[in-house]
Amino acid sequence: VQLVESGGGLVQTGGSLRLSCAVSGTIFSIMVMGWYRQAPGRQRELVARIISGATNYADSVKGRFTISRDNAKNTVYLQMNSLKPEDTAVYYCNVQQATVTGVGEYWGQGTQVTVSS
Repeated sequence: VQLVESGGGLVQTGGSLRLSCAVSGTIFSIMVMGWYRQAPGRQRELVARIISGATNYADSVKGRFTISRDNAKNTVYLQMNSLKPEDTAVYYCNVQQATVTGVGEYWGQGTQVTVSS
C-alpha cells in the first residue's frame, strides 16, 4: 500500500491549504483515514481522522480544519482554514485497513506546512 501526499506549502497566517492523500496498491477494507502532524522537537500528534464515516479532531484545529474522504478515489483530504503559525509542522497521512492477517497501518512520506506570521 502506498500513500502519496500533496498540497503542503508556505502560507501566511489566516490563509488556507488543502492536503490530499491518495492511497494505492492492495486495498482490502480501509477502516481509518487520518492526518497527523509533527513539529520540530515535538511528538507526532493526531490532527483529524475518519472512522467508519465519523470524524474527530484535535481540539486545537476544531472549527478550522475539515477532513473528508472520497471512497471512489481512495483519497483523504484535509482542508485547513484560518491557519496559525502553531500549525507549522510536517503533516502525515495515516491509513489503517483490515487484511487477511490483521490490521495493516500505513504512513505517507509527509508534507511540510509552514505558516508565517
